[in-house]
Amino acid sequence: MIPTGTATPTPRVLLVWDAPNMDMSLGSLLGARPTAAFRPRFDAVGRWLLELAGPDAVAEATVFTNVAPGSTEVVRPWVEALRNVGFAVFAKPKLTEDSDVDDDMLAHIRFRAMEGALRHLVVASGDGRAFREPLEELDAAGTTVTVIGFREHASFALNSEVIDFVDLEDIEGVFREPLPRITLDTLPDTGAWLPPFRSLRSLLEPRR
Repeated sequence: MIPTGTATPTPRVLLVWDAPNMDMSLGSLLGARPTAAFRPRFDAVGRWLLELAGPDAVAEATVFTNVAPGSTEVVRPWVEALRNVGFAVFAKPKLTEDSDVDDDMLAHIRFRAMEGALRHLVVASGDGRAFREPLEELDAAGTTVTVIGFREHASFALNSEVIDFVDLEDIEGVFREPLPRITLDTLPDTGAWLPPFRSLRSLLEPRR
């Protein structure tokens, strides 16, 4: 007998990591470029995603990034390390201010959603302008949506009634050391120093 109909597609759990936004958020949190101790471990993120997907779903991990002119040799080891862990990387030249990867991330999300098997979408970003409306629409269509990032920079997810939020530091093993996250909301009773975000000497630099 010839089978009729089409096979049910395997459920998919998709991670979309917004590298420019996550790097900016982490740098703002630290007040400086992150050292190795404060860079996220993507193998830990991958294990968390696999656990989220479980044995019956495809776990797809993607990172979207820009590559500025002249930075290829600096970026290449990071990209190769990601691919070694099992992440797909979408890399785009940063030729102008407008050549970011927002549209590319949304296009990939729409593509997976149209396939009809996107069970759970995880977005690593604090960019509510780009993501809030599309993510809430996906939730309304039946896809579970989670945002991972830093609570200090993900107000759109924290304030949403339908989007789940997971702080990146709460995922086991992502950071080698605790992030220095003293804020006005988390001050100890004895008080704390809040370091400057930039050097005082920068006041002498000409404005761009």
